[in-house]
Amino acid sequence: MSSDPEAFILALCHALHVAGAPAHRLEDAIAQLSPHLGIEARVFSSPTVVMVSFGPTEAMRTTLLRVEPAGIDLEGMTRLDELIDALSAGRIAVAEARAGLDALAHAPERYPAWLTVLAYGLASATVARFLDGGGREIAAAGLIGLQTGVLAHQAARHPGAARLLEWIASLLAGAASVLWAAVFGPLAATLAALAGLIVIVPGLNLTVALTELATRNLVSGTARLAGAATTFLAIGFGLALGAKLAPLAAGRVLALPAGGLPGWTGMLALMLSPIALTIGFRGRPRDAFVIFASGCVAFGLARAGSNWGGPEFGMLLAAFATGLLGNAWARVTRRPAAVPIVPALILLVPGTLGVRGVSSLVAREVVPGVELVFTLVVVAGALAAGLLFANLVLPPRRTL
Repeated sequence: MSSDPEAFILALCHALHVAGAPAHRLEDAIAQLSPHLGIEARVFSSPTVVMVSFGPTEAMRTTLLRVEPAGIDLEGMTRLDELIDALSAGRIAVAEARAGLDALAHAPERYPAWLTVLAYGLASATVARFLDGGGREIAAAGLIGLQTGVLAHQAARHPGAARLLEWIASLLAGAASVLWAAVFGPLAATLAALAGLIVIVPGLNLTVALTELATRNLVSGTARLAGAATTFLAIGFGLALGAKLAPLAAGRVLALPAGGLPGWTGMLALMLSPIALTIGFRGRPRDAFVIFASGCVAFGLARAGSNWGGPEFGMLLAAFATGLLGNAWARVTRRPAAVPIVPALILLVPGTLGVRGVSSLVAREVVPGVELVFTLVVVAGALAAGLLFANLVLPPRRTL
C-alpha cells in the first residue's frame, strides 16, 4: 500500500467530498492534517472541483480533482474523522490510513436499497404532518416519497439520469399528487407533492451555501447557491405541472388541507423522523438517539421562537442551540458535529418556502412568489448565522 503523503491527501480530499463535507470543513481538515505528514498542502474546494497544491510557493505543484456534487454520508464522515484523528496523533502510519480509505471506498452500503426507499417514504409522511397535512396528505406524501426514493436509487446507477433526477422526480410528483387526490378523495396536492420531494429539496444546500459565503468560500458558496436555485426551479416547475393537471381530479384538489389531526400525531411524526433521517443520511444506528435529541431541540425551539419573535428569530434560535448541542456532543464523543446537526436542520425545512415561491412565480403569482423567495433567503440566512454563532461560542473539537 502506498505511503506517499501527497497521494493520501488527494484520496482523502476525494473521500471527504463524497461524504458531503462543505468547502470550509474540507479545507480546514487538510490544513490541520498536512503538517503532521510533513508536507505543505493547500486546498481549494467547490461542489464540482477540488484543487490541491503541494510544496512551497516558488515550487508549487497543483492537482485538479473533478468531482460530482455529493450527498451526505454521516457514517463515512465519522470514519474519516476517526482516520484523520488517528493519523494526526501518530497512532497509524500513512500506508495504514490509505488502506482505511480504500476499505471505506469499497465498503458495502450499511442499509439495503429497499430500506432506504422506505426511509424516503417515512420522511415524506412525517414532513407532511409537520406542514399540517391531514391523513390523506400524509398518505399521498408517503407514496410520493417512495416513488422519489425508487427514482433516486435508479438514478444513482446512471450518471446521466442523476443529473436530471430533480426534474424527473418533480414532474412525476406533481402528476402523482393529482392521481392520489382522485384516488383518496379531496386533498392538498401541492402539499403532498412538496412533502414527497422533501429529500431532494435543497434547503440544506442553501444553508450550506450561505455558510460558505459567510466563511469567505465565495466560489463554492456561489456555485452551491446556483445549484440550489436550479433545483428549486425544477421542483417548482413540477408542482406547477401538477396544478395544470388538477382539473383531471374532478375538483378533488384542494388549496389547503381539509382538516387537522390530533396533536399527538405531530409528536409521533417527530419520533419517527429520526429513523428516516438516520437511514437517509447513512448514519450509524447508534447515532439515532442523538439525532432524535437534536431534532427535538431544533423543532421545539423553532416553533417556540417563531411564536415569540417570528420565523427568522425561531430559525436563528433553533440553529444556535442545535450548533451548541452538536459541538458539545462532538467534544464529548470525539465524533463529527455534523452527525446531530445536519439531520436537525432538515426538520426546519426552509426549502419548502423556496419551492412554494418558485411554483407561485411559474403560476404567474408574482407578488406571493417574490415574498416567499425573499422569506426563504432570510430564514436560510438565520440558520447559517445561528450555526456560525454557535461555532464562535463553543468551537467544534476539530474541523469535521
